[in-house]
Amino acid sequence: MDTQQFWNLIEEARAQVPAPDNGDAVARRAATLLALRPTEEIVAAQQILWNLMAESYKAPLWGAAYMINGGCSDDLFDYFRGWLITQGRATFESVIADPDRLAGLPAVRSFAADGIDIECEETLSIAWDAYQEVTGKELPDGAFTIQYPALDPNWGFDFADGDQLSRRLPCLAALYSG
Repeated sequence: MDTQQFWNLIEEARAQVPAPDNGDAVARRAATLLALRPTEEIVAAQQILWNLMAESYKAPLWGAAYMINGGCSDDLFDYFRGWLITQGRATFESVIADPDRLAGLPAVRSFAADGIDIECEETLSIAWDAYQEVTGKELPDGAFTIQYPALDPNWGFDFADGDQLSRRLPCLAALYSG
C-alpha cells in the first residue's frame, strides 16, 4: 500500500457511509475495507497513517484545533488530525496549507453551530483494527515509526491568547466568536 492507495481507501469509506463528515463512521468503514487486503498492506497502512500524522503536526493547525474545540491537549490534537484525515486528501492538504480554511468547510460550520468538538480517535486505529480482525493479533512491534517535526516557533505563544489566535486565524475566529 502506498499513500495514494491509502487516500483511495479513505475516499471509498467516505462514499460508503451515510454521513461522511462523521469521522468515526469513516474510520470504522476504512478499517473494514482495509481488512479485505493482504496483511502486508495493512501493516503498510499504519506507517502511512503515522506519516500523515507527522505531516499534519503543525502549530497553526494545533491553534485551529484549540480554537474549534475550546482547548486542545496533545491527545486531542491527535484525534483532531484523525478527523481531518477522514475528510479525504483534498481537504487534508488544503487545511494543512492553511488551517483557517477549516472555517469554510460545511462540516466545521455545522459543528460550530451545534457546539460539537471535532475529533476522531478511531482513525488512529484503522490499521490496528484491520490487522487484529484478519490475524487475531496486534500489529508487529516495529511495524511503524513516527517522528514529529519541530513546531513553528512563530506560533510559540499560549493558544489561550484569543487575540493572538484570532489575528492568525481570522475566519475561524469569526465562526467561533458568534
